Amino acid sequence: MGNSCSNLGIPPGKGPNAVGCTDFMMDHTAQGSFFRLYYPCQETDRSEKPDWVPSKEYYNGLADFMKINRRLSETIFRHLFGSFKIPAYVDAPFKCNGKCPVIIFSHGLGAFRTLYSAICAELASQGFIVASVEHRDLSASATYYFREKTESERANESLAKTSASAENNLVKEWMYYRTLRHGEREFPLRNKQVKQRADECILALDKLTEINSGVAVQNVLQTQFDWTTLENSMDLCRAAVVGHSFGGATVIEALCKEVKFKCGIALDAWMFPLDDEIFPRVKQPIFFINSEKFQWGGNIIRMKKLDSAVIQRKMITIRGTVHQSFPDFTFLTGNWIGKLMKLKGEIDPEIAIDLSNKATLAFLQRHLGLEKNFNQWDPLINGEDDNLIQGTNVTVLRSAI
Repeated sequence: MGNSCSNLGIPPGKGPNAVGCTDFMMDHTAQGSFFRLYYPCQETDRSEKPDWVPSKEYYNGLADFMKINRRLSETIFRHLFGSFKIPAYVDAPFKCNGKCPVIIFSHGLGAFRTLYSAICAELASQGFIVASVEHRDLSASATYYFREKTESERANESLAKTSASAENNLVKEWMYYRTLRHGEREFPLRNKQVKQRADECILALDKLTEINSGVAVQNVLQTQFDWTTLENSMDLCRAAVVGHSFGGATVIEALCKEVKFKCGIALDAWMFPLDDEIFPRVKQPIFFINSEKFQWGGNIIRMKKLDSAVIQRKMITIRGTVHQSFPDFTFLTGNWIGKLMKLKGEIDPEIAIDLSNKATLAFLQRHLGLEKNFNQWDPLINGEDDNLIQGTNVTVLRSAI
């Protein structure tokens, strides 16, 4: 199951729709909503594809997260990843036949909104509207918001500037990953963060609900995308939450807090941040899709606490995968660097993500009541494939559960 990496790049969506993307920030403060939206679009010659990493501050954030020198790492990261584009067209016109079901996506620890574009673009190509949230809980490598300029900052500006747009009165403020302080216990921080992350996922769904109902929105980022075209385009009775790692824990927390999410898919979930008492309060179906190399007994035991006789809870493991088989990094590094940095497993990364995406689509059809053909992949939900394991590869004693 080796992988030849002569053609590095993020795989495009395989569905019938072209994919567009745009960024949305409503309320410029750190308490507002910030996400990248992926959606089915009209094909257009004029649209460009965005850079995979939006700006150098994100390279700096990745360096902080990995505890390496910022200046050196920016050079390395730009060399390795600077030329890659996301497989979606910036601000392309929205186009969809019928109402689109909605997915809110939550990134992992040290990630940000653009790093799961292979998954998000695939879902959009299959007819979903996907909001990939950039979390402001200090678990992202980097993110930003805007603050209003001080009086002195405004006074110092050139008098030649006559424009009085809202953006001219705002200054971009960066937030970087917060490391654990010396002697600090990890659980209180992560538990607080997972609660904020769930709230941010719910807020993103609320903003999409406003947009869908025709409420005029003010996107601080002033993109070219026409948000009015999304009015009455979303099927908000068919909404789900998906996330990876810390985002997998966020899925569980969000399901507990918001019944509008009809089901959740947790990709290689990191269960540590969650309170045990929320498990019996989660009433929606959940699908755990795990990697072979990341999981361990204690984590699986916490997943098993969500087992139910009446609510569908499923788990599969993809053979030959590592924790980083879900973010886009796995497609953008050659074999030896990928394996050295644990960004690649033994399986071809495109086969792995294809299995994960097809199983996800089958589960979404089943629990959102979609009239699609995703049920052709129903066997994957039960681990019926040579590259899948039903349940987990980790041995867990029944007495421990």
